[in-house]
Amino acid sequence: MLRYRAEFDAEVTFTDGGALSARRFQVDVPHPDVTEAEITERLLAVLAPRPIDRARLSAVRVFGEPAAIPGPRRPQTRFVELSHVVRDGLTTYPGLPAPQVSRYLSHAESRDRYAPGTEFSIDRITMVGNTGTYLDSPFHRYPNGTDLAGLPLDRLAELPAVVVRTVGGPRGITAESLAGLEVAGRAVLLHTGGDRHWATKDYSVNAPYLTREGARDLVDRGAALVGIDAVNIDDISAGARGERPAHSLLLAAGIPIVEHLTNLAALPVHEFRFTAVPPRIAGFGTFPVRAYATVPA
Repeated sequence: MLRYRAEFDAEVTFTDGGALSARRFQVDVPHPDVTEAEITERLLAVLAPRPIDRARLSAVRVFGEPAAIPGPRRPQTRFVELSHVVRDGLTTYPGLPAPQVSRYLSHAESRDRYAPGTEFSIDRITMVGNTGTYLDSPFHRYPNGTDLAGLPLDRLAELPAVVVRTVGGPRGITAESLAGLEVAGRAVLLHTGGDRHWATKDYSVNAPYLTREGARDLVDRGAALVGIDAVNIDDISAGARGERPAHSLLLAAGIPIVEHLTNLAALPVHEFRFTAVPPRIAGFGTFPVRAYATVPA
């Protein structure tokens, strides 16, 4: 779509005295066949309300240029990466197998299948769902709970979010730590600093966690999702006797859990959005996600 403009030189005198000279002046015109009289009318409209005695145009040319397409301006944002990188042999959770990354078909092996100069890699990964930064659906805890394929996107993507800063505090995050924060309908991200030990033997030692009291508070106040930058949202120490109250309460309420987040220190406390979307796999409870935040620039 084009818009048309006329460019010209002009000599204008005003009835109340004075004159104006213009070189390569431009005005919008409705079509490419516009007459000089019509261009003069456009010029007089621009100069109004000064009374014009005479206007003389010269060197007139009419041209078209692409018209700007109106539309809403996209707000300026930046993305913050909140996921760990998954690599061959990575240990995420103590006692669970590490992923095995291999090639089903390498670039070199594929060359005979395609035209000269065309090649592809088709890759294979063998892993448990609890690998890297991952999301738990209710099916992870409950046989009749919603699986990954059943989770609605409005519980996973572009959620308004809030960060709970507990770095250096007690291991167990209680309702007191959550007090005063707006959590209803939000992703609540627990910034414990536990990710500093990621992929080391210390990652699961005396790790921070969400207490039963804290989990109950988030359920009662309507959190949409809960994430943590530690090895587990529950206490996995020997003294916990295998109990998992945070998983049990949150997933029973249909609140997805994201574990093994990282880089939460780079986020503001609020005024940002959080996304962590797994693939739609039926009959599966947990799977890695690319978790990230969208933050105003």
